[in-house]
Amino acid sequence: MDLKELIELMAKALVDQPDQVSVSEIDGERTIVFELRVDKTELGKVIGKDGKTARAMRTIITAASMKAGKRAVLEILE
Repeated sequence: MDLKELIELMAKALVDQPDQVSVSEIDGERTIVFELRVDKTELGKVIGKDGKTARAMRTIITAASMKAGKRAVLEILE
């Protein structure tokens, strides 16, 4: 499973409309940026109270990206 699939899996588990989840990947030289988009009404579910859910997702992504030898950044977009 690659990082993009991992992000999709986590986000789809959090929202009520999993078909509205999309992840795009911008691959740089040393960094990979993942842009997560969900329905505007479900943005709070992905971010969580005080950003705890988003922080936890970012921690998992960072740990998983160490294997690839690149730095991964997760951006949650409206």
